[in-house]
Parts: sequence; structure tokens; C-alpha cells
Amino acid sequence: MATKPMTKTQLVAALAEEMGSDKKSAGAALEAVCDLITKEVSGGGAVTLPGVGKIYCRERPERMVRNPATGEQFKKEADKVVKMTIAKALKDSVNG
Repeated sequence: MATKPMTKTQLVAALAEEMGSDKKSAGAALEAVCDLITKEVSGGGAVTLPGVGKIYCRERPERMVRNPATGEQFKKEADKVVKMTIAKALKDSVNG
């Protein structure tokens, strides 16, 4: 059975404990990392988090899609989507 995902508050508390600092500085560090990742990926770059994975932006071409409720087909404009490739080390730790 799946457990609930870790909340931001829980993550900040765990990060503070791991760093041996207070929650305020751990929260600031987490915000700074998130801001850096957002800036880099939205600018078309990629960020590699060692041992976790690679976060990058991929462009999707214009395509035909179908509304499942009505069956109507229409053209969807080209857009961008954020993707993440999981690192082998993380996969191995989960599976083994």
C-alpha cells in the first residue's frame, strides 16, 4: 500500500536535521534550489541532480488530439513539457 508523499514541511524538517541547522535556513536552501531549477529549465536548459535524475524541458510538435467525451478531433498547438529522467542509482536503490 502506498504511503502519502512527503510534504514541504516534512521535507524542510528532514533537510534541517540532515544539515544540522535550523528549519529556516533549510527552507531557504530548498527555495533557492527550486528557484534555480525553475529558472534553468524554463530558459530551455537542463539540471542534473546527482543520484536523483535530470530535469529538462522538451518541445512537443503541433498535433491532432481527440476529446474523449465527445470524440471530436482538433489540432493542439506546439507546446513545451517538463520531463525528468531518473538516475540509475535511484532506480537501483528502489529495486534492490
